[in-house]
Amino acid sequence: MSDKRKDLESKISMAHLGGGKDRIEKQHAKGKLTARERIELLLDNGSFEEMGILVTHRTTDFGLEQTKFYGDGVVTGYGTIGGRMVYVFAQDFTVFGGSLSETHAEKICKVMDLAMKTGAPIIGLNDSGGARIQEGVRSLGGYADIFFRNVMASGVIPQISAIMGPCAGGAVYSPAMTDFTIMVEDTSYMFVTGPNVVKTVTNEEVSAEDLGGASAHSTKSGVTHLTAANDADCIEKVRSLLSYLPQNCEDPPLSKPYELGEEVREDLESIVPESSSQPYDMREVINCIVDEDTFLEIQPGYAENIVVGFARLAGKSLGIVANQPMHLAGCLDVNSSRKGARFTRTCDCFNIPLLVLVDVPGFLPGTDQEWNGIILNGAKLLYALSEATVPRVSLITRKAYGGAYDVMNSKHIGADINYAWPTAEIAVMGAKGASEIIFRKELNEADDPEQVLTQKEKEYADKFANPYSAASRGFIDEVIYPRESRRKLIKAFAMLENKVVNLPRKKHGNIPL
Repeated sequence: MSDKRKDLESKISMAHLGGGKDRIEKQHAKGKLTARERIELLLDNGSFEEMGILVTHRTTDFGLEQTKFYGDGVVTGYGTIGGRMVYVFAQDFTVFGGSLSETHAEKICKVMDLAMKTGAPIIGLNDSGGARIQEGVRSLGGYADIFFRNVMASGVIPQISAIMGPCAGGAVYSPAMTDFTIMVEDTSYMFVTGPNVVKTVTNEEVSAEDLGGASAHSTKSGVTHLTAANDADCIEKVRSLLSYLPQNCEDPPLSKPYELGEEVREDLESIVPESSSQPYDMREVINCIVDEDTFLEIQPGYAENIVVGFARLAGKSLGIVANQPMHLAGCLDVNSSRKGARFTRTCDCFNIPLLVLVDVPGFLPGTDQEWNGIILNGAKLLYALSEATVPRVSLITRKAYGGAYDVMNSKHIGADINYAWPTAEIAVMGAKGASEIIFRKELNEADDPEQVLTQKEKEYADKFANPYSAASRGFIDEVIYPRESRRKLIKAFAMLENKVVNLPRKKHGNIPL
């Protein structure tokens, strides 16, 4: 019995060493943690239970049968984060460069299946050189097995991907299908084809960082939702993100203890400038409304004309979609529409109520927008909000013009409660543009067209550039003082807590992708 115990201890020790001390040191020299160190940081102390520690590959081609490592390049298992059950896999770059083999994929699929059976989040810590080429189609099949499970789990359990090293080729499609992707600056990258292939095919010379690093994907492509300075920061962001999400689609959104007070925020009275053309930072509005220091912005560097993120309101999880007047005057364009739609659907999947803050002068005009599909992309945001069955509340702070008024969670597309500040302007378009169209004949015949235009602008603004016409028809439920916004919103979401919507029977809708 003693020899057998020693044999087991030896195998476990070998597994814990991964690819060996030299490779672990190389990993550390790059500023990266090992797979096991990452899991230790991620999970509650002592909660990790590993599965498949003694798994090895089955390949006998190209001499690979002579090199085997316990665990086969991925550490898998389950544990808790803040006392909540989660499943995790962490690719080990010290073993075959973290490359995915048939057995490596089987280990990942096993924990994904368990996550689905038990209704718990799955977290992937990706650090892999790609498919293990010695296995050919078996490794490709392993990727497809994972992709299929990503799709089946979508909208059922939260899926979070942390990119903590290379992730290239077909491997990128698994993170792309998860709910959130976090990349580590300088040490991670994602691309379908690498710099060498790009140079061969297109003659473009580009570095891995410029092609698919964290900066490129957080500002240009929108592939990643958050970036992190290092591995530890990335792990902390995973834990923070998870704190806003329920265990699965059947659970209510998370809440923390909170004692209600007066909830009046005087700072809100002075944020919106008197001039309707002057910008302001919508984040100031958000931070004044939500619980202190709880706003977690998602994709902050991408499509900055719209702000999306999680926060807590009276201790309860909340999703926020807000126009940002600081960028493109808050206009909706191709990228912001797509960003808003994706975040809306994520919140709806996981029962997280939505607050929509509106200050939108319309859709961004121009050939670039039209040729890149602003019609289809704008429709994505419209579709996502119309389809969402979670509690939905809107607050119009200033402009709500044209079709963008409809799209931004108007009463007409199913919003539950719609508030407006006295500064709100709800109209087909701005007073100047509207006056130039409506009074074109009078302006052409006037001796002093500028004076007449100024007069007509004022007439139009007095009649339409306010919230009262919409309120008189019930399109706005209440015009409120800005300082009362937080108190009103807390009450509105509490009132909507037991909202139930029965959608028409169908297989699924056909969102304009």
